[in-house]
Amino acid sequence: MNDVYREIREVARKIVARYPQPDFYLDHPSEVSTSERFYRTEDTIVRLKKNLAQSLADDFGHGMGHVEKVAIDAGTLVIIESRQFGYSEHLIQRNLLLAQCAGLLHDICRKEKSHAIKGAEAAGRILQSYPLTADEITHICAAIRNHEAFTHLERLPTLQGRILSNCLYDADKFRWGPDNFTHTVWDMVGFFNPPLKTFISRYPKGMALLKKIRDTFRSSTGKRYGPQFIDMGIAIGDELFQEILAQFVPRI
Repeated sequence: MNDVYREIREVARKIVARYPQPDFYLDHPSEVSTSERFYRTEDTIVRLKKNLAQSLADDFGHGMGHVEKVAIDAGTLVIIESRQFGYSEHLIQRNLLLAQCAGLLHDICRKEKSHAIKGAEAAGRILQSYPLTADEITHICAAIRNHEAFTHLERLPTLQGRILSNCLYDADKFRWGPDNFTHTVWDMVGFFNPPLKTFISRYPKGMALLKKIRDTFRSSTGKRYGPQFIDMGIAIGDELFQEILAQFVPRI
């Protein structure tokens, strides 16, 4: 990443720092804590993280930093949603495991065309050596296939599969809020290194896409909290664009 983008990134992070934590985390501290603890200590997740650490780089904005946040938030969402549907605590723990596996694996083929489909295929192969049933692996792979926005949504036959799929999607799209301007955009800029004029010319299109995401959340919990993440992202992005025009365009 060149020096100009580093400066812009710092401006963005200062803007983000003025915003409060999204209500999702404030309203569900117990579920967040449970998911975070599970992510740190559950044997299958610890093993999967270690195996993935070598294959996921952060240079495309969807490396370990991204998938860890998605895994934890997907786990939190799954706990909330599973309880709403009356699942036993044992099954909630299994759903939590599946959600975090899906979160860790969902972008394993991020740099490839049709990455969700190819990622699901790769995940299916990887998970054969883990203590999961065939049905559980099927649910994880289906969720990964379904995690892209604005593409064909596979209708899943089981409630467990639908919960997992919806929660993975929503946790992934939470990242389009403040996270987009603290990490994702800059990781991608560092990878592609576009001229600043190109970055500025494409900025409005990116913001329009961000606005389209707002109404796509799928779980009941995601529909409640997701729009706030996106509204924060939009406000941050609009403010940042004005700062770029004022501070950095004159340098071109």
